[in-house]
Amino acid sequence: MSNAADTIASPCSGVCQLDVQGLCLGCRRSGREIAFWRQMSDVERSRYMRDILPARGWQPVAPVAE
Repeated sequence: MSNAADTIASPCSGVCQLDVQGLCLGCRRSGREIAFWRQMSDVERSRYMRDILPARGWQPVAPVAE
């Protein structure tokens, strides 16, 4: 059985600092959203990645080649 944490990656970009509104400068999630990401269903995560985070100004970061 697949773990939800493995199916939709976190939007974390490694820039972990909250702005004055309480949203992370890197991923645009609140502290609460960050804490509950692993418990969210794929449907909830997809909604965040598609609708909520882009509306807050988040853009996906391209993976860095090693």
